[in-house]
Amino acid sequence: MLFWARIHISTLPNGIRVATQTFPSSATHTASIGVWIDAGSRFEIAGTNGTAHFLEHMIFKGTRCRTATSLEEEIENMGARLNAYTSREQTTFYADVQHGDVPIAIDILADILQNSKFSDYAIRWERGVILREMEEVQGQMEEVLFDHLHSAAFNGHSLGDTILGPKENIQAISKIDLQQYISTHYTGPRMVISAAGAVKHQDIVNQVSKLFNKLSKDPTTAEQLVKDNPAIFTGSEVRIENDNMPLVYFAIAFKGASWTDPNSIPLMVIQSLLGTWNKGQAGSCSGCELAYRVSIDNLAEQMMAFNTNYWDTGLLGIYFTAMPTRLQDLSVVVMQELRRLASQVSEEEVIRARNKVSTRLQNISGGM
Repeated sequence: MLFWARIHISTLPNGIRVATQTFPSSATHTASIGVWIDAGSRFEIAGTNGTAHFLEHMIFKGTRCRTATSLEEEIENMGARLNAYTSREQTTFYADVQHGDVPIAIDILADILQNSKFSDYAIRWERGVILREMEEVQGQMEEVLFDHLHSAAFNGHSLGDTILGPKENIQAISKIDLQQYISTHYTGPRMVISAAGAVKHQDIVNQVSKLFNKLSKDPTTAEQLVKDNPAIFTGSEVRIENDNMPLVYFAIAFKGASWTDPNSIPLMVIQSLLGTWNKGQAGSCSGCELAYRVSIDNLAEQMMAFNTNYWDTGLLGIYFTAMPTRLQDLSVVVMQELRRLASQVSEEEVIRARNKVSTRLQNISGGM
C-alpha cells in the first residue's frame, strides 16, 4: 500500500528550521528525530581541526541534568537509538523512537546540545578513545585514500583537512575549546531539526521552540562562511609507496558540483554510468561499460564510482583496489572509458543510468 507523507517546514525566530514528514498512523508507529548542524571540519582552522569530531564524542558524556549513565538508561528503557556523526560540513545527532517517546527524545537532544558538562575526566577518557579511533582509521586504506584525495583536491583549504584532526590537536583540545566551538557554530541559523514518521508538525515546532532556547544568537549562516572562504579545487598527484602491501589503493577525481548546482544531477548519472563492482558480487555488471571491462579482464579487486557534494564544490571520481601488476592496464582502461563517456555514450546507457538514479532518490525520499 502506498502512503503519501505530508512535508512541512517552519523557521523559528531564533533561526532554527523545523522540517517534518508526517506518515499516517496506519503506516508507522515510530519516528526519527534529527538535529543537523552546519558545523564540520571545514569550519575549523588548522589549530582547532578535530574539535567538531571531539565534541560529537563529548556530547553523550553527561549534562547538568543527566549523568552519562542516566542518559544511557533513559535511552535503553525507551528501546530507542541515539547516535551521531561528523562530516566535513555537518554534525548530526539523531534518535529513533516510538511515537509516544518523541517529546522525550527532543528533550534529550536539547539537553545534550545545550547543557553538556564536559568534565575533565570525560575529556581525558574520550581523548584516548579518539586516538585509538585514529589508529583504526589509519589501518583502513579506503579512509586514508579519501583523506589524501581531499587534501590534494583542496590543498591549503580546511575542506582538505581530516575530520579527526591531527594527533597533536586531539591531545590538546580542552573544555574551553569545546565550549567556544558550541557558542560559535551551534547556532539557530545553522541548525535544522527534522522529524519523520508518526509526528505532528506543530507539536514538533512547539517543543523545539520551548526547549532549544539557549543557543548562540550569532546570525552568521554557513552559506556566508562558505562565501567568505570558498574552496578552490587545486588538483595534484599524491603517491604513498609501501612495498609491503599486496594491493594498490588509488582514486582519480575531478572537480564536481555543489549540492545546489544544476549539474549535480547529471553528475549522479555519470556516477551511475561508471558503476560499482567487486569480485564478491555475482555477474560482471554488464550494464556499466567500465565495471564490465574491469570485471571480465580481471583488472581490479573492486571499483566504486563516487560523487561527493559540498556547499560550493564537489568531487566526482572512481576508487579502485587492484594488484600492482594490473595498475598500468587499469589506468589505460579508465582513461579510455572517460573519453568514451565524453563523446560516444549511447542513449540506452543514459536512460538506464538515469533510471537507477531515479530509483535511488525515490528510495531515499520514501524512507525516514
